[in-house]
Amino acid sequence: MRTSQPDPSGRHVLAELHGVDAALLDDAEGLVHALRTSLLGAGADVRQMAVEAFTPQGVTVVALLAESHASLHTWPEHGTALADVFTCGDNADPELAVHRLARTLGATGLVSRVVSRGGTEVVEALSAGVTRTWAIEGVRARVRTAWQEVLIADTAQGVTLFCDDERQSAEHTQLTYHEALFVPAALLADRRERVLVVGSSEGVVSELAVACGARTVDHVDLDEECVRLCAEHLPYGYSPAGLAAAERGSGPVRMHFADGLAFVTAATEQWDVIVVDLPDERPGDPSAQLNRLYSEDFLTDCAGRLRPGGVVVAQAGSPAVWRDGTLRAAWARFSGVFAQTVYAGCPEHEWAFLCGLTRPIADPGSVAATRLAELPYTPATLDADDLRARTVAPSTLRSNRSSSTAS
Repeated sequence: MRTSQPDPSGRHVLAELHGVDAALLDDAEGLVHALRTSLLGAGADVRQMAVEAFTPQGVTVVALLAESHASLHTWPEHGTALADVFTCGDNADPELAVHRLARTLGATGLVSRVVSRGGTEVVEALSAGVTRTWAIEGVRARVRTAWQEVLIADTAQGVTLFCDDERQSAEHTQLTYHEALFVPAALLADRRERVLVVGSSEGVVSELAVACGARTVDHVDLDEECVRLCAEHLPYGYSPAGLAAAERGSGPVRMHFADGLAFVTAATEQWDVIVVDLPDERPGDPSAQLNRLYSEDFLTDCAGRLRPGGVVVAQAGSPAVWRDGTLRAAWARFSGVFAQTVYAGCPEHEWAFLCGLTRPIADPGSVAATRLAELPYTPATLDADDLRARTVAPSTLRSNRSSSTAS
C-alpha cells in the first residue's frame, strides 16, 4: 500500500564537516553506511542509495528518502565533506541527521545552516553578502503583478508587505515609518493643503496627509494590483471602501493608477508637499524602472511642481554605515537640485528620509518642532524633541565624507 506523502514544506540543512580523516573520506562503502545510519537514526525512511568514487580521490553519496533526499560530497585532500539533508514533514529531523553524521565521521568542525522550504520564509537582501530571514506564519496573498512579486503575510511583526522579497511595511512598525516620512516634511512646508504621493501602495501617507490638514491628496501608483491587494489584506492604510472612494475622487484623496514620472512631467498642477515613497533604489539594475524616480531629472521635475515654500520628501535608504550607499547617493542628488536638503531620521535604523526645500530655512529642526503644536494631527511616534534631533544629518552626509565600510 502506498504511504501518504508529507507536506511539501520542510527543512533543508546545508553543512560543512571539517577535520575528517582522509581515509574515511575516500572509503565509498564506509560513507554509504555512515550516511544511511545517520539518516535512520534521525527518523528518515531511506529508500535508495547511490555512490560514486572518483579518481584520484573523493566520493559522492546520494540518498533518496521518503521525506526527500540527502547527499554527501568529500574532499579527502582537505579533510572536508559537504552534506545536505532535506526532509519534508515531521517524521525526520535533518539537523539531527547532520550532527550524527559529523560524530560518525569524527569531524572536528561542523558549520551548518537551516533553510526553510515550501514558502515558509522570505530571505531579504540587505547589502552585499548580508541577508535577513523572515519566518512566514501565514500567507494572505502572493501574486506576481505586471511589475513585481507581491507577498502579504503574517510575520513576527504582524501583517507584512513584501515586494520582490523586500519588506516594505509591517503592522508593528508601519506608523513609525510613515510618520517619519511625512510629518517632518509637512511641518517644513509653508502649507500642506495640496499633497502629491508617488508610490506608497498601502495608502497610509494619503491618510496621514488628510489628518494633517490636506484638502487634496493626489496618489499616483503604477502597480494597481498591488494597491488593491494592500487595501484588501493590510490592516493599515486604505480599506477597500476607502480605495474605491479615492478612485472616484469623492473625497480629499484622488487615486491615479499611472507612471509617477510621466504624471509629474505632464502635470500642470502644483503641490505643497510631494512624497516619493518607493522600494530601495537598485543601482546597476537596468530592469528596475523605479530607478528613474531616483534620478536628479525627476527631482528637478518635482521641484518645479511645488508651490512657494513647498517640500519634496523621499525615502532614501538606511543610515547604517555598512549599507548607506543609497542614502549618500540620494543626498548628493538632493543637494544638486534644492536650495536646502534636510535630513529626517527615524527611530528604526532601517530608514532615513530627505526633504528638499526650494528656499532654505534656518534651524529646520526648531522650525518643525515649533510648528508641531499647530498640526491638527498628533504623531504617535515622534515629538518636538525628536524633530530637533532627527533633522541633524549623519556626519558622513554633512561633511560629504564616504564611509569606507558602506556598500
